[in-house]
Amino acid sequence: MDFEFSPEQTQLREAIFSLCSRFDDAYWLRKDREGGFPEDFHRAVADAGWLGIAMPEAYGGSGLGITEAAVMMQAITESGGGLSAGSSVHMNIFGLNPVVVFGTEEQKQRALPPLIRGDSKACFAVTEPDAGLNTTKLKTRAVREGDRYIVNGRKVWISTAQVADRMLLLARTTPADEVKKPTEGLSLFYTKLDRNYIDVREIDKMGRKAVDSNELFIDGLPVPVADRIGEEGQGFRYILHGMNPERVLVAAEAVGIGRAALARAAKYARERVVFDRPIGQNQGIQHPLAESWAELEAAHLMAFRAASLYDRKLPCGPQANAAKYLAAEAAIKCCQTAMLTHGGFGYAKEFHVERYLREALVLRIAPVSPQLILSNIAENVLGMPKSY
Repeated sequence: MDFEFSPEQTQLREAIFSLCSRFDDAYWLRKDREGGFPEDFHRAVADAGWLGIAMPEAYGGSGLGITEAAVMMQAITESGGGLSAGSSVHMNIFGLNPVVVFGTEEQKQRALPPLIRGDSKACFAVTEPDAGLNTTKLKTRAVREGDRYIVNGRKVWISTAQVADRMLLLARTTPADEVKKPTEGLSLFYTKLDRNYIDVREIDKMGRKAVDSNELFIDGLPVPVADRIGEEGQGFRYILHGMNPERVLVAAEAVGIGRAALARAAKYARERVVFDRPIGQNQGIQHPLAESWAELEAAHLMAFRAASLYDRKLPCGPQANAAKYLAAEAAIKCCQTAMLTHGGFGYAKEFHVERYLREALVLRIAPVSPQLILSNIAENVLGMPKSY
């Protein structure tokens, strides 16, 4: 049992840090203030070949595992870019996993190479205003008419829809009262985000201004049958294949942003002198920071435990969920501690830790709430009755 990164993974981590060093703190502070998708950062990652890190080599990817993808995403957020950087490429890394697993050869050839090259951007259009995490209650409908479907409905909290030209869309093709199980009758499409039929409205939010979140109003969108992934009515089963990898990547990103905040706080504590001594000499400052280090390390180990299980094609649901839970909680606590370590300056944008905290808060909420994670572990690990 080896808990260390391999030489290749260490080299990958160093390469990502080197790339990210071209986008300094001033760059991300400007993006946080002004907004606007970080196109130049996204292009740099694409040009270096990293967008396809976990995609098959046959389509231009690197053919590596979720473990390597987690190494990459952790380094991106840890570099100081935080979730503004991580979220700009997050969807590319895991989002088209259902296409890789269930798509036809023609669909893979059409969808994957442009995404890997950075010529195309995709968004994940699943969540709806009234359904939330109860995905089986989706109301967006796709009605087949010959060789196409006509889609109507609403989606919400769709990241990067302002800049995306494609979307992975989940819609109900069979009414819920006509299926045997609520998870049936949902179909998955990878299709054009056609703004002639989709009104994309950005949501003004507290953090991660550089990466947009949106509500989509879909009115009569024509979707070719050729854009449907797999069998009609089996879309819910297909998107489950992308959920565990996403939780692993989110956990790695959370540890990264926590480490970025911790490094800033430790440096400040060593250098800030009050009452003729560095504040880091006081245990009241030392202990919370040391505790954060321990919590981040524990979350890191769980994240890469889950990644290892996934890459070996072993069950990893509880581990992936636990990693996301532990990492999000550790990151938020660490960012809060970093702000308090800075005192009043922690509230100032120029010290960056307040940005890390604002961005880290979303990790507790998305892509799944801590309450649902705990309910899932209680049921599937501890054998307790289902509570929802």
